[in-house]
Amino acid sequence: MPSTHHIAQFNVARMLAPLDTPTMAGFVAGLDPMNDLADHAPGFVWRLKGEDEGATDATDIRPYDADTIVTMSVWETPDQLWEFVYRSGHLEYLRRRQDWFEHIAEISQVLWWVPAGTIPTSADGRIRLDHLREHGPTPYAFTFRNRFPQPEPAEIA
Repeated sequence: MPSTHHIAQFNVARMLAPLDTPTMAGFVAGLDPMNDLADHAPGFVWRLKGEDEGATDATDIRPYDADTIVTMSVWETPDQLWEFVYRSGHLEYLRRRQDWFEHIAEISQVLWWVPAGTIPTSADGRIRLDHLREHGPTPYAFTFRNRFPQPEPAEIA
């Protein structure tokens, strides 16, 4: 039986320098390969891209401030997202995050369920992340460590 819901993820990162500087060159060089890896990963559904025609990443979307970038994607299951993040070539890229981004003491990633076929907005991601930061993990906004089961179709908010 096909799933009625998918998992959305949104995360934020505060850059150490502007994207066009040598500090960020390794990050920028990895954008296309990491996005391609995600696009072809099992369970991948969708990812946020910039608003300009032909945009291949979301680095121009800044819902917080000029130094904070976001990523957002939708996956068939939390396990498939986890496999991509922590068991694919993405992990080596992730391990280098301190080279490009400030340490953020507060929670920087949120997960939530969406009805299959729903494409969330960056505003949705910000609302969910802010909720998680304020209330901790709930069925509305949670983490890999504190997951909530897929809701019944009538429970989606």
